[in-house]
Amino acid sequence: MAFNDDEKPPTTNTGRPRGLVTIKPVKYFKDDAALTADTVMTEVEINATSSTTVREGLDLVAVLDKSGGMDGEKFESMKEAMLFVITKLTPLDRLSVVTFSDGATRLSPLRSMTLSARDDFKALVSGLQANGGSGTNTQAGLETGLALIADRVYTKARTANIFLMSGGHQTSGDARQVDPGQVPIYTFGFGKDTDLQLMSDIAKKSPGGTFSSVPDGSKVSLAFSQLLAGLLTVVAQDVQLTLTPRTEEGDVDTIAVAPGTDYTQVTDVATGVITIKFGTLFAGEGRRVAITLTLKDVSATIKEEYDAPLAEVQHSFTAQGRPRDPQIPDDISIKRTPTPSQSPLGASSKARQLQAEIVRPQYAEAIRQGRLLADDGQLDDARDKLVDAQKALENIVLDDGEKLVSSLRTELLQLITLMDTQELYKAKGRPYALASETSHGRQRYAARGDDVDDVRLFATPRMDTYREQAMNFEKNPTAPVPSADEDVKQGTKELYESQGRPYALASEASHGRQRYASRGGD
Repeated sequence: MAFNDDEKPPTTNTGRPRGLVTIKPVKYFKDDAALTADTVMTEVEINATSSTTVREGLDLVAVLDKSGGMDGEKFESMKEAMLFVITKLTPLDRLSVVTFSDGATRLSPLRSMTLSARDDFKALVSGLQANGGSGTNTQAGLETGLALIADRVYTKARTANIFLMSGGHQTSGDARQVDPGQVPIYTFGFGKDTDLQLMSDIAKKSPGGTFSSVPDGSKVSLAFSQLLAGLLTVVAQDVQLTLTPRTEEGDVDTIAVAPGTDYTQVTDVATGVITIKFGTLFAGEGRRVAITLTLKDVSATIKEEYDAPLAEVQHSFTAQGRPRDPQIPDDISIKRTPTPSQSPLGASSKARQLQAEIVRPQYAEAIRQGRLLADDGQLDDARDKLVDAQKALENIVLDDGEKLVSSLRTELLQLITLMDTQELYKAKGRPYALASETSHGRQRYAARGDDVDDVRLFATPRMDTYREQAMNFEKNPTAPVPSADEDVKQGTKELYESQGRPYALASEASHGRQRYASRGGD
């Protein structure tokens, strides 16, 4: 059956794509390199604008498990979370609901979320019931959701995503065999009886998807709300970073991207050009890439210092239905000298920040290895592995206000605590570790279940706002919830009050006196 009956959405909020994604000046681990064979480590960071006034329309397919594993409190909590999702969507966004147990059923086509559509979906979700002892065919649910997206008629300036929720083990089919194509799949595992590894594997197989943990007794709305905040603020799609080594100058021997991301990376064998495909970027998100360049020994022919071009870095993306928009490339270069400086490790602020990004993937790998040990019943060895990772973090001293290492330390302490007993590890520690792994691999927020304020890795400002709204919604589901459009208006007002108005006043004073005045954003 073809699902080509998606409702025509209103015209998207078309805007100019330039400035939606920018690249920061390249960071270097050291200031210069030797004329003899040497190594240069750099970091490239791209960032999406924090503004949400221009965004892609959202096509969201919620694939809901209604089998026996979801019966009771879990199912009611999921329904309540879906009501929060429905309330936040605007007419620019479209929603469809698919349920699965032993088979899958599409309950609605993709509909624009007008007021009448919201009422219809609220009634639909409120009337859902779990099927008791029926089977769990996760594959059927996922395939139905993907078919619905593939058959869309209206796709321009829209981003398609799937929320997949399950609280049990698949009893037929194998969802790991499903090809997600280019559709991000965000999975949610409900409670200790969920096939957590399956849900994590499905998310990792999709571009940009994450696995979020929802332990027994947790509020599902908190996990849903924060990813929804991202999906409702997609400012760019098909984001790519291209690294072109300047081999013609003769300085570069090899170029390599440090491990640490789960994104697709392609290297052109003939040219050495490396392309990293990041997929979508939410407003306020960033991606960091650590690069290692090995330099040839030129000391036999060159005796004086010079500026050596090493590589060119360029990012590109699509937005608002326009073709790919390559941005102005930046250069990676370094001074080569017969007397390189002997700066101690981490002497500069930028070097310490780069060091933190190099350590973060190693730290994430320690979490993975610790999880595997704990899965094998070796809790003592697992905790030792995490303690070693914690000690490595202690050697990094960052500037005041740098939160990355502080968050990593807090995350490790939390996970060590959740490995205290095998029962606690199964209920909370294992899902926490799996969510951490996908979060670090994608550099994107994922709910870990026992989230604390200090572990908000990769969360955007809009996610923080939605988290607070979801907490209020859980306390009083009948209280009004701002729509995504109202969030944009409020965010624009807050940005003006905090930055725009002070900047304007300083500009007025500067021009009036013909004297410099700091504007804050200089």
